Amino acid sequence: MWRVLVVEDDAGMREFFAGSVARCADLTLVASVGTVAEARAWLDDSANMVDVLLTDLGLPDGSGLEVIRHCVSLHPRCEPLVISMFGDEDNVLASIEAGALGYIHKDATPDDIAQTILDMRAGASPISPMIARRVLSKYRADQVNAANAASIGAEVAADSAGPAPDAAGNAPTRQLLSTREQEVLAHIARGFSYVEIARLQSLSVHTVQSHIKNLYAKLSVHSRSEAVFEATRMGLI
Repeated sequence: MWRVLVVEDDAGMREFFAGSVARCADLTLVASVGTVAEARAWLDDSANMVDVLLTDLGLPDGSGLEVIRHCVSLHPRCEPLVISMFGDEDNVLASIEAGALGYIHKDATPDDIAQTILDMRAGASPISPMIARRVLSKYRADQVNAANAASIGAEVAADSAGPAPDAAGNAPTRQLLSTREQEVLAHIARGFSYVEIARLQSLSVHTVQSHIKNLYAKLSVHSRSEAVFEATRMGLI
C-alpha cells in the first residue's frame, strides 16, 4: 500500500487526483492539500508518512519545488511526481534536481493517475512527450555549445602558445606574439574589422576576439591604436 500525498491548489484537479488514488487498491490517500504551507505542516508531523508526492509547481504561496525538497529531506525514499502547467526546460530540470522522478504536463494528464503512480513505483519515470522533446532539445543544444566552446578554446590556446625561449631562457621581442597573433595584429594595423579578419584568417569572430584579447594583454594595451603604437615601438610590425 503506497501512501500518496496530493498537493494541488485547483480544487477540481485536487479532487480528481485524490479520487483516482482513493479508488486504487494498491494506494492510500494520506492527505490532499492546496498550498505549500499546508504541505509543509503535514510533512512536519512526525506521525505522517508518505511514499509518493504528487504535486503541482504553481501554488498560491510558493513553488512545488519547495514542497519536493522538504518532502525528500524528511522522507528520502519518497518518490515525487510533478503535474504542472509549466512545460519549460528550466522548471523541468529544476524539478528533477529537486528530486522529482516524473513530470507530466497538465494538458497530458492521464485518465488514471493512479496507474501512473504505480508505474513510477515499479521503476518508470513518467514524462509527457512534449516535455521530453524540449528537454532533449536543450540537452543537445548545450552539448553543441560546449563542443564549440572547447574547440575555440583549443584553437586559441594552440595559436597563442608563445615561442620557445632562446638558450638564455629569454623570448626574443619579435617572438612575443604567436604567429596567429602576429597576423591578426598586422590586419588590425591595416584597419580591418573583426569580421574581415575572421574571413581573411578563416576563423570565427569569437576566435579573432580571443586572439586580440591575448595580444592586448601581452602588449599591455587596451585599444587598437595603442596596440599598433606599442607594436611599432617594439618592432613587431
